[in-house]
Amino acid sequence: MANHIEQIIEDMDGRPQAVLVHLGESPLAWLRARGHLSERHYAAGDMLRADWERAGLGARVTMRWDAAPREGGRRGPGERPDPTLAQMAARARFDGAIAAAGPGLADILWRVACAGEGVVAAEKALGWPSRAGKLVLTLALDRVAGWYRVP
Repeated sequence: MANHIEQIIEDMDGRPQAVLVHLGESPLAWLRARGHLSERHYAAGDMLRADWERAGLGARVTMRWDAAPREGGRRGPGERPDPTLAQMAARARFDGAIAAAGPGLADILWRVACAGEGVVAAEKALGWPSRAGKLVLTLALDRVAGWYRVP
């Protein structure tokens, strides 16, 4: 299993789950495994992707079947926060991180970290020359790492 790493992710209820991730599936993990990204840059990109997913910004293929809100909409002690509040907080973090990356850098950052495009495909889609994407992605990840306060 040299091409797999174990990661801890949160499920929809906030419980940690251990999953095996194939390095070829994540462009950021692929770059990190080959020494093109530092651990700091990888962590920042992974935090951005996690916020993007928590905010529900990805394309949906079915309708949501969540239960309707209860009357009053109030939580009792010990109940989980409303998922919409968690989504709004994740959206705010995502928007802040993208703003921190800045114009011109956010495009490739979103394509690689969130949409899962490879760097070469992102370069082509943006009309950039070969090998420009990795440099710009690294600059964007550095800014996002600062925004997320990744050491």
